[in-house]
Amino acid sequence: MRMWLLFLCALMTATGASKLPPPSGGPTLKKVAEFDLPGPPGKRFDYLTIDAEDSYLISAHLGADQTYVIDLGTNKVVATIKDTPGAEGVEYVAELKKFYTSNAHDNTIGVVDLKQMRVVKKLKTEAKPDGSTYAAPFHKLYVSDERGKAEAIVDVTKDEIIKTLHFDSETGMPQYDPVARKVYVNLQDQNIFAVIDPATDTVVGRYPVGRCKGNHGMTLDPEHHRAFLACEENNLMTVFDLDKHEPIAFLQMPDGPDVIKFDPGLSRIYVACYSGAIAVFHQDDPSHYTKIEDFQVPHAVHTLAVNLQTHRVYAPEQEEDGKPVARMVVYEAVTNR
Repeated sequence: MRMWLLFLCALMTATGASKLPPPSGGPTLKKVAEFDLPGPPGKRFDYLTIDAEDSYLISAHLGADQTYVIDLGTNKVVATIKDTPGAEGVEYVAELKKFYTSNAHDNTIGVVDLKQMRVVKKLKTEAKPDGSTYAAPFHKLYVSDERGKAEAIVDVTKDEIIKTLHFDSETGMPQYDPVARKVYVNLQDQNIFAVIDPATDTVVGRYPVGRCKGNHGMTLDPEHHRAFLACEENNLMTVFDLDKHEPIAFLQMPDGPDVIKFDPGLSRIYVACYSGAIAVFHQDDPSHYTKIEDFQVPHAVHTLAVNLQTHRVYAPEQEEDGKPVARMVVYEAVTNR
């Protein structure tokens, strides 16, 4: 038994499962770059995603009806995709060199070819498509049709909607779990965490999320079977146990939490809060969590992305000192505070 434990510890270290302790004192993030974006200032941004293979950051500029492809090496915008009205969600599909935008202003899913840097097809949804996730083994994209109270399922090999699941609630952010091979979706009106089997595209579970109200944002720690929920109605970050199907921790955040992201390399959870902060939490272990900072940023920040290779955090801004801007800000994680 002792030899097995030693082997297990060594394996965890080799695979990066050992984690840094939470920092103490000083800021958790340091601004290292900022650059203007070509859209009109003062307009809301929404989801970001990273194409690690090409080193691109893809940024939805909802209020400007366009989407940017940004080179992470140079911080330069390499393309502005125009035909994405009200772009909210954005999801990258590596094997096809495509990304998909959720266009709330014309209720469509936009199919963008990265080689051509343009929209090549649009798929009609019901009402206000928002967050999305990709289940790679099944070649399916899941898009939350928020106001339509639905989940649109796209076969990306055909770029066709093959099924739409309907709920008695507006749908928040979905996420694909590569370990459990399930898709999770927030039912934000009912404070329910729903589970979809992508093999059959049926709902196989619905679970309450406890004190969390308005569970809109979601990110995952698949390795430790945890979901992290941003509860926009009562400003809680909720940790949900995916094995027991129940919440195990609630931590307070500033007003207006929206997009939430997990950096497993640093054991950190980041939440963009509209009131002017990025809430930063540390995963001490899968069952214990510490709030380490409300890092101050300008008012009206809705979203962020984390580069899991560099641990940099990207957060677009629409205002500064009360003045409208259109800007991407890059932060470096501080780990030796």
